[in-house]
Amino acid sequence: MNTRSFFVEMAITIPVTFVVAAVVTYLYGMVAHGAGAVNWDTAFHLAFVIGIVLPLTRAGAGGRKGS
Repeated sequence: MNTRSFFVEMAITIPVTFVVAAVVTYLYGMVAHGAGAVNWDTAFHLAFVIGIVLPLTRAGAGGRKGS
């Protein structure tokens, strides 16, 4: 995997993860606390961590033969 495809994959993964995390924290707030509020801090942290780690793991697994 070259650098450009890594950054493209990051650019796709980060917004998708952010939206999913925001929806999940909103629904958790509705169910657990009775007040729907998005935990923006958690959504941003998850988006950036997963947005970096997932493309790295895909790049590492793509270079191996036999898997």
